[in-house]
Amino acid sequence: MATPPAYSDIAKTSNDIDVKSKAPNGVSFNVKGTSAHEGQPSGSIEAKYADPPSGTLSNLLRFTTSTKLDTPNFSFLFSPENTMMLMFYRHAGLSLTQTWTTANVLSTKMELDNNIAKGLKAEALTDFVPSSQKFGAKLNLYFKQPNFNARAFFDVLKGPVASVDAVLGHEGFLVGAEAGYDVQKASITKYAAAVGYTQPEYSAAITATNNLSVFAASYYHKVNSQVEAGAKATWDSKAGSTVGMEVASKYRLDPTSFAKGKVNDRGIASLAYNVKLRPGVTVGLGVSLDTQNLNEAAHKVGTSFEFEG
Repeated sequence: MATPPAYSDIAKTSNDIDVKSKAPNGVSFNVKGTSAHEGQPSGSIEAKYADPPSGTLSNLLRFTTSTKLDTPNFSFLFSPENTMMLMFYRHAGLSLTQTWTTANVLSTKMELDNNIAKGLKAEALTDFVPSSQKFGAKLNLYFKQPNFNARAFFDVLKGPVASVDAVLGHEGFLVGAEAGYDVQKASITKYAAAVGYTQPEYSAAITATNNLSVFAASYYHKVNSQVEAGAKATWDSKAGSTVGMEVASKYRLDPTSFAKGKVNDRGIASLAYNVKLRPGVTVGLGVSLDTQNLNEAAHKVGTSFEFEG
């Protein structure tokens, strides 16, 4: 089995609106907005530059000396006619991302992927809030291997606190767990578990979050090349006996466009349409309706644009 999904993706749902663009020099831009039906929407502007691992080799100078030297960065090559020095510089594969959110938070992220060890990705993140002069620092580690996916998140200045999750996979079966730990308090702050089964045509998952108090069961089925369907049920053992339900479906109209719809037990209906206008240009339209309050200003409309060079 290939690398299983991350713990948070065993039963993944999303309500994001993205606008992406990539410049010819490798710098990518991403404008993202997220909106649940309750509360205020949030967004961010992101710029990322990735320096992929590579090497450069150049002929710099000729020598008449007979000294021979080989290092990881320099090599002196000899022949009966002349001597040349070749300089080799290896890029570490560093990625730098700058983000500015609607909450006025300035974030910087540095990434090293498959550089320290095979399958290991390391991230160092800093956050700065100009209005309050608050500063944060985090370290994230991701480790992927066949049949195994683990992540660790460390908040260096707050606590410090750590959050760790891992997923084991075998022939489509998935088992995952998550735990949080506060170093200063020497106590476990959270824990959760999940099991799932995934195949190319369908997948099912059961999760227990909020210290095993909120249970959710989800099912996804790819009916054919045009139709996909899914359903999810959620029960909070501390809040009451009411079970939340939602169903969703996706229909591919043609090779360049598709439509999606979702409705839950509270009467919130969402519709979305996505079309690829031409290579590199994709447009999406979406609407969320409160069917129990059609005469009130409780509805939302959104759009997305994606540009790829």
